[in-house]
Amino acid sequence: MFEPEETLDPQDWDEMRALGHRMVDDMLTYLQTVRERPVWQSTPDRVKQHLHAPLPVEPQSAAEAYQDFVDQILPYPLGNIHPRFWGWVIGTGTPFGVLAEMLAATMNPNMGGGDHVANDVERQVLAWCKEMLGFPHDASGILVSGGSMANFVGLTVARNTLAGFDVRAKGVAAAPQPMTFYGSVEMHSCLQKAVELLGLGNEALRRIPVNAAFQIDLDALDRAIQSDRAAGYRPIGVIGNAGTVNTGAIDDLNALADLCQREKMWFHVDGAFGALAAVSPELRPLVKGMERADSIAFDLHKWMYMPIEVGCTLVRSEEAHRRAFSVTPEYLSHFERGAAGGSRWFNEYGLQLTRGFRALKVWLSLKEHGIEKYGRVIKQNIDQCHYLAQLIEATPELELLAPVPLNIVCFRYQIAGLDDEALNRLNQAIMFELHEQGIAVPTYTTLDGKFAIRVAHTNHRTRYEDFDLLVREVVRLGQEILRNQKESA
Repeated sequence: MFEPEETLDPQDWDEMRALGHRMVDDMLTYLQTVRERPVWQSTPDRVKQHLHAPLPVEPQSAAEAYQDFVDQILPYPLGNIHPRFWGWVIGTGTPFGVLAEMLAATMNPNMGGGDHVANDVERQVLAWCKEMLGFPHDASGILVSGGSMANFVGLTVARNTLAGFDVRAKGVAAAPQPMTFYGSVEMHSCLQKAVELLGLGNEALRRIPVNAAFQIDLDALDRAIQSDRAAGYRPIGVIGNAGTVNTGAIDDLNALADLCQREKMWFHVDGAFGALAAVSPELRPLVKGMERADSIAFDLHKWMYMPIEVGCTLVRSEEAHRRAFSVTPEYLSHFERGAAGGSRWFNEYGLQLTRGFRALKVWLSLKEHGIEKYGRVIKQNIDQCHYLAQLIEATPELELLAPVPLNIVCFRYQIAGLDDEALNRLNQAIMFELHEQGIAVPTYTTLDGKFAIRVAHTNHRTRYEDFDLLVREVVRLGQEILRNQKESA
């Protein structure tokens, strides 16, 4: 006789249904009331200790497990759903996006391949992305985890296409000439990781100086390429920034496209968040030339406000894209009939065979709001950043540290008599207090040796009054910290 068979489905579906309704209600209330809570608060030691519990052996009810989440996990988020979160470049998500994730998890398809409707949804989302960014309708693309993987995919296609030999068969050690990529010193660190993982080494990524607007110096770039060629290197690609992570600077993308065309090099655009300025008719001129790229990387979970995670790579040449990744063993053969059919399997366009249904939240969200509204909200974020910059320039205690071409504002508290080192410590302390008091979460960078409080604004919940509060609190905290230092001296 067989042992009694078990399943992981609930024994009482009505009980699970009731819990599910409660969870949906709780999470929508959590989003609705987010402004009433601190932006961020440190996870208490008792919670960290609780999360060192040993592996569960015996079961507990789903309701008990959910209550543990409510008590121990839910109160201590990173904070990026809050209206006053402007840290790094992290999006906010939406209520319908949350529900879309539940729908995707319920269907639970593997997006690596096969003939099923979820792949058609991703193909439609990619077609919409091409339309949004002005890319050709017959270009290729794939949804990925985020900007890091999106850039990796684009640079992989670039390397394999322009290496001058079969790099997949022979490996980079067989290269007759060392290959080089080029980008500004303001490039995101994920591009270094990508070049390293491609086997080229960090030194193969040439970092070109920038001008006063933090854009790549075109003359310096041209000189570097010609110098490398003369020295026996093989320059294969230029990386243009459509919104640098430090300041939001946008390189002259048309000029970079011209250079790459002239030099027969690959033109890749890292548009992690800034590429989506193209969604707004008023902002589209800022990224003019991006549509001429050979590949573009961008994140829909940043400036399109989708729940994390969903990024995208678009590649102009479908053939080059597929050639860089396609491997079809017998167990992944395509057929004309059945579940193993389908004209295009996404595992042939990226590293992953097992892929989640990222496309659904994008598909549903675009249908919910329409692209024109996304364009208006993106423009709203930039208008709010310009407002913040004006507040900073009108406040004697504050100093704007960089131009504001897009949605990033870098500034600091300043006072006469303190050198940059002392001001750096002071502004770092102000940032810590903003976080720890739950007021706001800007983060940081360093510009010309100056520690900057950095607001990166991809938040659809922010109001103008939130920036009024930020400026008041930075001034208050700066004065308070200086007063306390003086009293304790």
